[in-house]
Order: sequence, then structure tokens, then C-alpha cells
Amino acid sequence: MESRFTHVHDTPPPGAAADWTISQNWDAFTAGEHAMWDRLFARQSDMLPGRAADAFLRGIDVLRLEKPGIPDYRELNARLMAATGWQVIAVPGLVPDDVFFDHLANRRFPAGNFIRTPEQLDYLEEPDVFHDVFGHVPMLADPVFADYMVAYGMGGLRSLKFDALKQLARLYWYTVEFGLIREAEGLRIYGAGIVSSYAESVFALDSDSPNRIGFDLARVMRTDYRIDDFQQNYFVIDSLDQLLSTTVNTDFAPLYAANAALSSIPIADILPGDAVITRGTQDYAAAKA
Repeated sequence: MESRFTHVHDTPPPGAAADWTISQNWDAFTAGEHAMWDRLFARQSDMLPGRAADAFLRGIDVLRLEKPGIPDYRELNARLMAATGWQVIAVPGLVPDDVFFDHLANRRFPAGNFIRTPEQLDYLEEPDVFHDVFGHVPMLADPVFADYMVAYGMGGLRSLKFDALKQLARLYWYTVEFGLIREAEGLRIYGAGIVSSYAESVFALDSDSPNRIGFDLARVMRTDYRIDDFQQNYFVIDSLDQLLSTTVNTDFAPLYAANAALSSIPIADILPGDAVITRGTQDYAAAKA
């Protein structure tokens, strides 16, 4: 899946507002597009109990709306706003970094206004409405994670003057998109890139191949990631409170500077100070090389 932090045009396309928002135009979705949502929703929601974080499983109820198919944001946002003050907005695709950060800082989550085709069932490059809404919205119904996303957006806006986008992109990737959490029953998924993918929902927890490493902010922000296949590293938080407090209570400016003086950490490397939960074999990645 393509990173959110990928260069896009600097000006909104025709039909989009200055903040890149467009009308969802729910009535324009076809029966086939609604059927694709229903197919994906049923497949993921059936397999995620026992795999997804408690917060995600609680939050998925905000998506159980009266109409089947792709959620109508008029209904969805009424429920989401009541839970945490967040809302989903439609955008034509990836948006510029400053626009994305500003939306998050103001409790707006931009969602691509298209859905994958049957040929893209298990992989697509650019996030679609299923990834963006099914993957992200349940966690946005959790008050602690909702506050983390606001803090991330505000920090993102500040980061632009430090030339630190790459570091902050890694934090987003390894938490919001591909994060794991330690719960009483074991490791669970909360990252949207995993919960919206049938295959990676299995791989992230069951495979012997990837490393699973305790979350460390500075380490995560130096670690490279891959956008073209399953992850070779997953970082594990102890709680959503830990994620929020670490983000809110860290002065990022000196951290950016310290990290900038160091080299990036290659994918799959284990460092002496890592809290290693699982040292992966990396067999999957080696077989694909």
C-alpha cells in the first residue's frame, strides 16, 4: 500500500475544495461497488475477533449502519461525532501533507472516494474507501486513539518546519497503519493497514517471519519500511495510553535533530537495545527477494 506521505499535486483537482474535500455523492456508487464493500466487510469482521484490538472491535459498531454497502457519511458522522468528535470527509485520493495534517488536527479523517475492483481484492496501491473507513474509523471511535490522531496531526503541522516528514511518516506507518498492541490475551492488531487486509491480519500475528519489537519512539522514527508487501517489522505498544502520552509528552524538535544525525535503520535489523518480542526468520521476505 502506498504511503500517505507520497508526493501529490500541490493544487486540488477540478471539483475539489481548497482543502481537497469533495462531495461523497453516496447515491452515485453502483450496486457493484456497494457489494464489494459488503463482501470485504463480512470477510474482515468475521475473521478479526481474537485478532483485532479490543478498541477496534468495540469501534466497528459505528460502521453497522442501517443501509448496506459503503457507509453514507451523513449517517456515519453522526455516530462518530457523538463518540469522539471526529468525522470522515471524502477526498479524490492522496492529499498534500499539510492538508492531511490539518484535517487530522481538526478531527477530520480524509477518505478516498473510490473502492477497489474484484481484481484488487487483496492488494491495491492507493488507499480506497474500505481501507480508509473500515481500517481507520473503528479506532477513531476510541477516545484515547482519537486524541492520539489529533496530537499526530498537530505535530505533523509543526514538523514541516523541521524537515522531518520522513521521520514522522515512519511513526504513522508503524502505529496508525501497521501497529500491534499487547493485550491480556496476547498480541492484537490495531493498525488500519493490517485490519483491512485479510492476508496481513493472519501474517502479522501468526507468521514466524517478521520481527515484533517493543515500541520505542526514536527507534521507530529511524526505521525504514516497505510499501509493496507484508511488513518485516511490527512495533508493539503496551497500551493506547502509552502511545498517546509518549506523543504528547515528547519534545519532538530535539528528537528530530538527534535522529537526523544518525543513519536510518534498515528494514528487519535488530538493535542491541531492542525489546524483542519475536525475532523473525525473515523467510517470507527472503523468498520474495
